[in-house]
Order: sequence, then C-alpha cells, then structure tokens
Amino acid sequence: MTVNQPTKRSAIGRVFSAFWSTLNFTRKLILNILFFAIIAAIIVAAGQDKGTVNIAQKSALVLNLSGVIVEQKQAVDPVDAFMAESLADDSTPQEILLADVLNVINNAEHDQRIQAIVLDLKYLAGGGLNKLEAIGKQLDSFKQAGKQVIAIGDYYTKSQYFLASYANEVLLHPMGFVQLDGFSMYNTYFKSALEKLKVSTYIFRVGSYKSAVEPFMRNDMSDEAKIANQAWLDQLWKLYKEGVAERRGLPTEAFDEKMADFETKFAAANYDMAQYSLENNWVDQLVTREEIDQKLAEIVGWTDNKRSYNKVSFKDYLSLVKPAQGFVQPAGDKVAIIVAKGTILDGHKKAGEIGGDSTAKLLERARLDDSVKAVVLRIDSPGGSAFASEVIRREIDLLQQANKPVVASMSSVAASGGYWIAASANEIWAHPSTVTGSIGVFGLYMTLENSLKHIGVQADGVSTTEWPVLNPAIPLEKSSQHILQKGTERVYQRFLHIVSKHRDMTLSEADQVAQGRIWIGTQAQQLGLVDKLGDLDDAIASAAKLAGVENFKTKVIEAELTPQQQLMKELLGQVSAWFEQPSDQSPYKFQPELVKTLKELKHLSQWNDPNGVYAFCEHCRF
Repeated sequence: MTVNQPTKRSAIGRVFSAFWSTLNFTRKLILNILFFAIIAAIIVAAGQDKGTVNIAQKSALVLNLSGVIVEQKQAVDPVDAFMAESLADDSTPQEILLADVLNVINNAEHDQRIQAIVLDLKYLAGGGLNKLEAIGKQLDSFKQAGKQVIAIGDYYTKSQYFLASYANEVLLHPMGFVQLDGFSMYNTYFKSALEKLKVSTYIFRVGSYKSAVEPFMRNDMSDEAKIANQAWLDQLWKLYKEGVAERRGLPTEAFDEKMADFETKFAAANYDMAQYSLENNWVDQLVTREEIDQKLAEIVGWTDNKRSYNKVSFKDYLSLVKPAQGFVQPAGDKVAIIVAKGTILDGHKKAGEIGGDSTAKLLERARLDDSVKAVVLRIDSPGGSAFASEVIRREIDLLQQANKPVVASMSSVAASGGYWIAASANEIWAHPSTVTGSIGVFGLYMTLENSLKHIGVQADGVSTTEWPVLNPAIPLEKSSQHILQKGTERVYQRFLHIVSKHRDMTLSEADQVAQGRIWIGTQAQQLGLVDKLGDLDDAIASAAKLAGVENFKTKVIEAELTPQQQLMKELLGQVSAWFEQPSDQSPYKFQPELVKTLKELKHLSQWNDPNGVYAFCEHCRF
C-alpha cells in the first residue's frame, strides 16, 4: 500500500509562508488592539456624566462653529461619523445644526456663569443669510441681558463677517483681512467637451429663464440667465450691505466701493488689508492672539494655570444643554415641524435629502396624530424631481382635508420643486433673503451612439411596437423628442395650475412670475408668491393661530433611528468629544475646478424622476 507523503515546500515557499504568517498575525493584532481600544473608550465615555464639563463662575462661551449651518444634518451612519471625526477625515464638509446653535446661545443668556460669547468663526463655511440672521437675533437677545459678544478672527469671509457684525467688538489679526467680495455666480459649461466626446444631448425645457440645462447646451451663460441672475444677486447683496451697515453704524457705500476708490484707500493704508479694514471701520481693533487672550481675561478671568481665559467650547456647552434623545413628549396640542432639506428625489431618502415617499410619510404621521393640530413645513431645497414634489404636495392637501392647516416656512432656498411643495400651503412665509421662484421644468437625455461608433461599436435591434426606445446606445428619434418635449410642457402647465389655484392668480399671471425666473423673498412677496416675511418662530405662531390653539408645544417629526443606531450615536458621540479639535476646513482651502465639476456631474446621477422631468434650480445652491 502506497502512503501519500505530504508535499515538501521549497525554501522560497517556506520563507514566504513564514513572512505571510507574521504579517497576518501583526495585522490581526493591530486590528484587535484598535477594536478593544474603541470598545474601552465607549465604556469609559458611557460612564461619564455631563457634569464633567467644568465651567468657572465667570466664563466665556466660545462659539467656535466649524462647517456649514444647516436646518437638518445629512444622515450618516453613527460609526462612520465617529471614525471620520476621530481620524480627521475632512472629505465630507461638517454640518452645524441651526437649532443647536440657537439653543446654546439661549441657554447661555440665562446662565449666570456665562459672561460673554466669543465668536471664533475661522472655520465657519456659511449657511445662508437667513440662518446667520437667526443666530444674530439670538446674539442680540444675549447682549440685551447685559452680556458682551466679542468677534475674533485671523480673517473674515463675507459669511463670517456678517455674523461678526452682531458683536459688540470685531477684532482682527494685524496680518488678517476682511473679504467682502459680494455674491457671484459662475458655472462650468460642457457643450464643447460633449461634442468632442461625440455625445448627443437632448434638452427639453419650459421657461425663458430656466437655465439649469444651459451647461449642456452652451459654452457660456445666456443673456437671459445673466440678466436674471444679476438681478437677484444684486438684491441679495443689498440686503447683506444694509444689515451689516446698520449694525456697524456705517453707510452701505462703505461695503460697495468702486475699484478705483478702493485702490486709492488701499494705497493710503500702505497696501495693508488689515489696516484698510480698520480705517474703513469694518473692524474695531487689530490685535494679536496673545492680546485677544489678555482682553478676554479682563472680562472673565484666567484659568488656574494662567494659560487661557476661562472658557467653554460650543460643543462642550451643547453637551450640557441639549435635550436627551427620545424624551417623552408632554400631552396637549402640538404644532408639528417637518424639515424638508436637500434635493427632492423619488422614493425613500435619509435625512439631508428629500424623498418623495419618505417626506410624504412624515406628513402622514402628522395627519394621523390626533395631538397635532397644525404643521409647519420648513423648506430648504432647490427642488428636484417633479413627480416626487407632487407626491409631497398631495399629502399637504390631505392634511388640509383633515382640518390641519399647513404653513410653509422657507429657509435659505425654496425654489422650483421647493416652491412646488410649498404652493398649496395655507400660508407661505419666507425670509427677505430666501431664494425662491424658479417655477419651470426641464428634461435632459444623452445618447452615445456616435461615441460608440467612433471606437467601432454599433447598436441595432428590433422592437414589437413603435413606442420610443430610450437606449443610450441609439439616437433619439424625432417622434420621441416631440413626445418628451410635450410631456415636459404638460408638467409645466400642471405647475402653473397649482400656482394659479393656490396663489389666487390667473394662469397668465402665474406664467408671468414663472418662466424659471429666480426671486428673493422680498420680491416674491410683492409678486404674490409669498404671503408674509418672517422666521420659523413667526410661521409656528401663525400655524397655531390658523388652528385656533393657544397653549401648544412644538413637535419635530423626523425619520427615527433604530434603538441600536441611537445607542451607537449616543456612545460614539461621547467618545468623539475626547477628540474635539476644530476642523481645519478653512473656507480658503483650494478646491480644484475639476473636483467641483465632478461633484456637479455626480449630482446628476442621483436624479431618478420616473418621467425624467425636473423642477430644479441649479443656481439656487450658490
């Protein structure tokens, strides 16, 4: 009987086997150490209570906001969010919830330990004038309590400076600058590139000013788009200047000099931008970081080790005052608040995007909740799918049929599809700077038959009907183009009928304010597209009045995390506080134009309207 002997490895095989075993062991060891370190951190963090944040009897709250201020944060897996923060991954811009900022300032106003707020806005990336004004309004209330607000900065972008202008004093580094470069709108155009790639582009649109598809049909901005964009950007800049000028006690001309005048003054300041800002009264003092510490210590005192003035960060203070997740809502009448933030897409979407089905489900929950007497739909959206917009709007009709009034409250943007979902509300409230309108629709289709032919690939086949075949490998026939254009026009007519019916206009009047043209809040009110100007609180009060309730609570209705997700979020959130460092996402970080272009193209891949027709305002996301 023959016995099979084990194959003997060669010397090289044994070397590689030993090397791989060592490498694999090391890999497992490192991963296990990392895993158990995270688990240990979670356990320790879970055992910490909120009282571990120490605040001196005289302290400054440092409002060191990092990222973009939003109405609703983008949904992110809690573990992914923790790992990104712990590893300083800045591939996704950070977001700051507006409600958190307002809550922190409001609590600080009534906290006897907090004597001042320090606006450290170095990493604030913006968020819309209306959100900045909401924070400013809360800062004004803080100041009325006899407390100081001090803005500090190495430099100020226009968004940072707008918020800084609410401070009692604005301090700037001697080598810093204030960049008040106004608002602008520049796009990337692909017509020539598509021609070189031999891509056939089919555009279907309605509205003289509906320019969202221009990048695919032109190499420059059309005259109509330039006129329309210049008009609303000028109005927005006017609001910016008037607000800052009033708070700084300056004429608006101080923020809108002609280049020749600027060069003269700049030369007089010895070409020193910081000195120019001081002489122009944009800032109050030029101070170094050490001098800032000394100035603030005079207000709140030094820490025991004399290394810093007494202070508490925004994130630490938020951990003390933010309500616990899942607390029981008190009984009684309620006004529900539902946030619709992001691009409108068909189907179910996570927070930070508006899914036609998922947002309609939130509205349905409000309709079926007997304690909810009225609904405020807070909209911050440039639009998207026309089909999904109508799904959401129809649910608003059902709320009204259930005798529950709906008030639309527009945030920074409520345009195109964003206006569609607002149109049938009992009342529409906007902020003076809200970007809205853009009532128009379009469709976009591309085929690659010439691109494929160029590399020797052909497409051919048969069909059982003459129905249009939408295959990117074959050209779109004239009959198909006609059908798609007529379908797009039909959706536009439906949009006009909705506006006409609910805004008490004739179709002709609705068409005159539509055509895809963008308006800001003040203009929209004059044109009848908006009822009143005000903030979210005004909209809530109005909704309660329409419902006939006086004693009520507000209730935010949103997609709920599973118990497991909520637990991980709470635990990992506490751990991430250990790693707290301001993000180095400077607003001046270089972003190649190619990256911006790729992001725009990636955005197109998300569109999923069943009819391929979109009510979307590309320019409104500036």
